[in-house]
Amino acid sequence: MKKKLNVHLGAVFLSLLATSAFAQENHSTISGTTPLGPSSQYRTWSFGLNAGVLSNSNKFGFDDGNLDLGYSAYIKKQFTPSFGIKAQYLGGKMGGDIKTKIPWSAALSGEFTIANVNWRIFNAKVKPYAAAGIGTAHFEYSLTNSEETQNKIFVPVDAGFKFAIAKGINLDLGYQINWTNEYFDGKKTPSFKYDVFSYLHAGLEFAIGNKSKPAMSNSNPIATLIHDYTQKYDELKTERDVLIRSNHAAIEKVENLEKSLKDDDNDGVANLYDKCPNTPAGVKVDGSGCPLPEVKLNQNEQKTVIEAVRNLEFDFSTSTIRSSSYPYLDQVAALLQEKSYNLKLDGHTDNVGSQEINSRISKQRAEAVKDYLVSKGISPSRIETTGYGFKRPLTTNNTEKGRQQNRRVEFTLF
Repeated sequence: MKKKLNVHLGAVFLSLLATSAFAQENHSTISGTTPLGPSSQYRTWSFGLNAGVLSNSNKFGFDDGNLDLGYSAYIKKQFTPSFGIKAQYLGGKMGGDIKTKIPWSAALSGEFTIANVNWRIFNAKVKPYAAAGIGTAHFEYSLTNSEETQNKIFVPVDAGFKFAIAKGINLDLGYQINWTNEYFDGKKTPSFKYDVFSYLHAGLEFAIGNKSKPAMSNSNPIATLIHDYTQKYDELKTERDVLIRSNHAAIEKVENLEKSLKDDDNDGVANLYDKCPNTPAGVKVDGSGCPLPEVKLNQNEQKTVIEAVRNLEFDFSTSTIRSSSYPYLDQVAALLQEKSYNLKLDGHTDNVGSQEINSRISKQRAEAVKDYLVSKGISPSRIETTGYGFKRPLTTNNTEKGRQQNRRVEFTLF
């Protein structure tokens, strides 16, 4: 009988081990969790059912032929990934010289999962554990012409392995040895001050709660930390790569734009649009960069243009024309209505501020003059505008007087 039971028990254990070893599903214990996160990220309650063999051998083993059926159930609360407390029921019977039954027992134990503090095995499928606690058990045994019962305090100590075979389900293979104060089965042994019974078992542990959450008892906080670090690193690396590519594209675009907008002959017309490159310095050009045809103005016409330029004033740092300039611009408008001249307006500034800002202001001031003349009935197609910024000063920018002279809009009739 002993050999048959050992053979059957070994076959059951090998079968359960094979089931665990060849499980194909990936049972992640870190999905949806964060380092130092609250326990609400996990399922912290579980219950277990198992069965096995009980023995009342005082030799901490199963060599006396006194094996019989045992069964157990427990409920456990996990407080950290490596530590939980379980309340266990254990029952069954034991053979030997004196047949003993355990109708019930209750024990409270602390269980420590060793793998969940391992920094090298982050998501182990095999998790060694150990537990110890204290409880009370009810024993019934038969002596000559009498049935005896007694309750004993006992100390259960467990060790074993749990195998993650599905998300929230563990296969539990373990060995439990239990010490009682004095004898529990009516068989007095003078050489022992305590009695011992053992329980070799296999079963399943099920996590309780939301199935989308991992079980805390299967989670390694170090694995969670490394997973979070790796995920954030990959996200930041992706963002960095996107920014680098975008930055390179932007730099290339700017370089191409700067190249196309470069003005080699400094006539105010970019090379891209300059139909007459290498125009001599100081020559007035049209919008295509070609020299303007010469127009011979009579004395009155020259005076009108000179007075308009001399008396054209703007509000400080703006393109708003002061009303004192209106009469002089009106005379230019009258001249353009009378004659078929076209007008080129060139805006200029001093060197206070960046070239970018000054180019914009000079262009805006030239446009402001154009808008005023258009409002007086001049066709906008007859007026061209250019903003040079501080590229073409009339005189030095080192004095206030010089800077004032450089802030101007030049009128060229063609």
